[in-house]
Amino acid sequence: MITGENFIGFERSAKGNSTYKTFDPKLNIQNSDTFYEATSEEIDLAVQKAKSAFETFSKTPGSQKAAFLNSIADEIMALDDELIKVYCKESGLPSGRAKGERGRTVFQLRTFAELVAEGSWVEATIDTAIPDREPIPKPDLRKMNIALGPVVVFGASNFPLAYSTAGGDTASALAAGCPVIVKSHPMHAGTGELVAFAINKAAKACGMPDGVFSNLNSAGIEVGVQLVRHPDVKAVGFTGSIVGGRALFDEASRRPEPIPVFAEMGSINPVIILPKALEHEGDQWAGTYANSITLGTGQFCTNPGLLLGMKGPELDNFVTQLASEIVKIEPSCMLHPNIIGAYEQKSKQAKQQTSLEVVAEYDSDVAVNYARQAITTVDGHTFLENSTLHQEVFGPFSMVVRCKDQQELVRILRSLEGQLTGTIISVDDEIQRYQGVVEALKDRVGRIIFNGVPTGVEVAPAMLHGGPYPASSDSRFTAVGRHAIRRWVRPFSYQNWPDNLLPDELKNSNPLQISRLINGEQTYAKL
Repeated sequence: MITGENFIGFERSAKGNSTYKTFDPKLNIQNSDTFYEATSEEIDLAVQKAKSAFETFSKTPGSQKAAFLNSIADEIMALDDELIKVYCKESGLPSGRAKGERGRTVFQLRTFAELVAEGSWVEATIDTAIPDREPIPKPDLRKMNIALGPVVVFGASNFPLAYSTAGGDTASALAAGCPVIVKSHPMHAGTGELVAFAINKAAKACGMPDGVFSNLNSAGIEVGVQLVRHPDVKAVGFTGSIVGGRALFDEASRRPEPIPVFAEMGSINPVIILPKALEHEGDQWAGTYANSITLGTGQFCTNPGLLLGMKGPELDNFVTQLASEIVKIEPSCMLHPNIIGAYEQKSKQAKQQTSLEVVAEYDSDVAVNYARQAITTVDGHTFLENSTLHQEVFGPFSMVVRCKDQQELVRILRSLEGQLTGTIISVDDEIQRYQGVVEALKDRVGRIIFNGVPTGVEVAPAMLHGGPYPASSDSRFTAVGRHAIRRWVRPFSYQNWPDNLLPDELKNSNPLQISRLINGEQTYAKL
């Protein structure tokens, strides 16, 4: 089924001469399928189709969008083992991970289907007129969220399904009424093509307009840059590195009409283990965190790359136990030779820093593209003075910082860049004596965890997957959960508009029977 072609709306296209192949990191060989990079002509046609589709798709009732999203989920499941096999040979990840991620992808699509079918997500707000108000009459005002326009989504390297072609960005943008153009990630272009086929099959079956979805191939940055610069693109979704996300953000800001870039970027996810927790449960937490650090070869954006504790025998014992536990875990394959190359370069750079001690590193033979996990440690003063130690090492690598006291710990937290998560490990009421630490951590993260691990992002309405820059480009929004839809909409008001010309969400009769804020009261009532 894989052709290597681009999807320009409902059409397949391969007009370019530039081609590339994906790579099987486990076998350390190129895969056989050839993919055609999108040309400027194909890029422009995809955007023009998306612009045309927006005129009708943005007005599509929630029930029809829900049917479309559910149909995408069904078609992805119908790909069955073919999708799993291609996923595994392009990522080096096991089939269990592939099936789990497929389940998450389908769940996200169905979650947004439920959201738009119910309809209250538009946040309809009505303030009725008071024509005899003194000294001036009050107008009738009605506000709701409306779709922004065509959205470009960049596939993520580390999640070929859940954060890529039909992942959370695509699902939420389609739910909002925005056509989507995916810039497929070159490391898993075959997986992307299969999912793109499923999306377009669902779109045709559900009567969606041609151009509601496109999938463009590219091994480099040129296609992505052209898409971000295109005047008819209205927003961008990105999951990846700080360098990549910032480059897209800057491109979007330089446009004559700047557009939002919702980028989820780097994070080292600090974990604070308080002294009593180390004393009573240090060995248990050492085993737990050895598993978390190496989960998925450390290729999660929520990987715990920084552990902080107070100097003393309890922390010494924890470091010794963590070192012992982590080398017992068999190394696993990274996603691509480029990714393990970057891991080895960045971990080497970190380990070469003055006063940093390597306390554990897997030293037995490993297969090609398999990463050796490592634990390092450094004192708090050195960490504060050396910003190189603050940077993410993407892979199974973590650093333990030995703080001399609570004040130094607070200074370290305040010195960090923005993070996706922060974690505090505590026993009894110990945390009550560290409220300054809690507040400093809250200022730097989007989600704070108590007595757990950061790896694992639940798809739920209360989830916040984002954080202060550079964890994300806009800390007011989440990339996971139903509120992710808010990235792709803008509020819009009607003043003194005839009732029969209003959208159904704002009409007096409330034909959609949604919850609305009317004159300050949340209600399902009619006017």
